[in-house]
Amino acid sequence: MSGAPHRFQGHTAVKAARSLPVPQAQRKWAGSGLTAAALAVLVVAHLVALDSTEFQPALLVDGAQGMGKFVAEAFPPDLDWERVLKPSLEATLVTLWIGLLGTTLSVPTALLLAVLASTTSTPHPLAYQSARAVLSFFRAVPDVVFALIFVTAVGLGPFAGVLALICHNTGVMGKLWAEAMEESDQGPVQALATAGASRLQQTFHATIPLVVPQFVGLLLYRFDVNVRSSLVLGLVGAGGVGLLINQAIKSFQFDTMLTHIIVVLVLIVLVDQASALIRRKLA
Repeated sequence: MSGAPHRFQGHTAVKAARSLPVPQAQRKWAGSGLTAAALAVLVVAHLVALDSTEFQPALLVDGAQGMGKFVAEAFPPDLDWERVLKPSLEATLVTLWIGLLGTTLSVPTALLLAVLASTTSTPHPLAYQSARAVLSFFRAVPDVVFALIFVTAVGLGPFAGVLALICHNTGVMGKLWAEAMEESDQGPVQALATAGASRLQQTFHATIPLVVPQFVGLLLYRFDVNVRSSLVLGLVGAGGVGLLINQAIKSFQFDTMLTHIIVVLVLIVLVDQASALIRRKLA
């Protein structure tokens, strides 16, 4: 019997030894080792990327003369009203309209998919997974690819650009809105659920009203992005001032190209200022 207490104390000592915390020095060593390994992987990834992309700054130095010639031919910009400036302003307005319609016309579909893709409002797990898959597809396909598809379907022009932005913007805004709904305060939703409200009533009377400011802010942000994107879409035939820039480059009219770029720059600044003003009013 006298050995039992010793055996018990020994067992207790073993358990205590097993539960001892890891020394701080050992934790620091493990953390530094993990950091060093991550940095090594990052360095190797950059080396592989530099080799795969044929990144050679020396070529840029060698081409400085050609770049200088390009800039010299672009300045001063061609400001002829009838031949350059007036068509540039008209095409820039078309670019603005493409960005506007591509943003606003995607709202209904984006909102529907956001409701289905949010864990707080979706009616069924299958609807959740399906909506997430659709949003992922629309986000994964670049708007330029959509533009090429729609140019083939409906022909050259701004309509193809609008359709391309609607598809891509639906995926982006739907994802952002779904995340905003999931992060919203669930207190009002639970109160309506306790009162016997349906899932649809909870969504449209509690969840969505709470996130309207986030919805508007994200919508304005996407409008800024879509105006810029519509410029790129014009380069593939989807209308707007991008088409004029592409034509000027192909015909080596670099002074005309510079005029179009300046007009676009003014448009982008105005859109940024208008969006910032609206966001300040809503804050």
